[in-house]
Amino acid sequence: MRILLVEDDVALGEGIRVALKPEGYTVDWLQDGASALHALTHESFELAILDLGLPRMDGLEVLRRLRSSANPVPVLVLTARDATGDRIAGLDCGADDYLVKPFDVAELKARLRALLRRSFNRPQPALEYRDIRLDPVSQQVSYRGQSVVLQRKEFLLLHQLLSQPGRVLTRDKLDQALYGWNEAAESNALEVHIHHLRKKFYPELIRTVRGVGYLVDKA
Repeated sequence: MRILLVEDDVALGEGIRVALKPEGYTVDWLQDGASALHALTHESFELAILDLGLPRMDGLEVLRRLRSSANPVPVLVLTARDATGDRIAGLDCGADDYLVKPFDVAELKARLRALLRRSFNRPQPALEYRDIRLDPVSQQVSYRGQSVVLQRKEFLLLHQLLSQPGRVLTRDKLDQALYGWNEAAESNALEVHIHHLRKKFYPELIRTVRGVGYLVDKA
């Protein structure tokens, strides 16, 4: 899952990025509102974590412009503004959730999971596809009741595909989900990960749509 983190406090931003990486998130991090609005408008993210007191453009203005353009990306506001009026303003501008600093990292993770479940219309975090079960919370994957060990990128790729069965995901979207902005990927890395997943499960699991991308068929 690819997340955009928008936070101008360097220590806090780095702490959140490090805390979320083991959870299977690819976290891209920006430190001002104008850059965040540009990224959210021109790239694809499953979720955004947005501070309000940002340079160049306030977080509330980012929210207003996102929603006025009908951008549906779920947004968790993370801010020190704890007055009731501030919370109301954030929710009225289009925030999906609101978490006040200081906060517990475990609560942040739980709120992210809840937002992602709602965005994909799933009451439970675990994905079940035919004989595969993937739990993003425990990072456990099983096939026909037997545990399957996946590398981190393999897990991220499988999660991305199983989250959207029947939808063709382009190579660019999958690369962004796996690597974000800060990691360089070899030109054939995606194909290698797909090859490994087909071997660990079954060859027909991931279908290639030539010239477009990859998908898993609807269950």
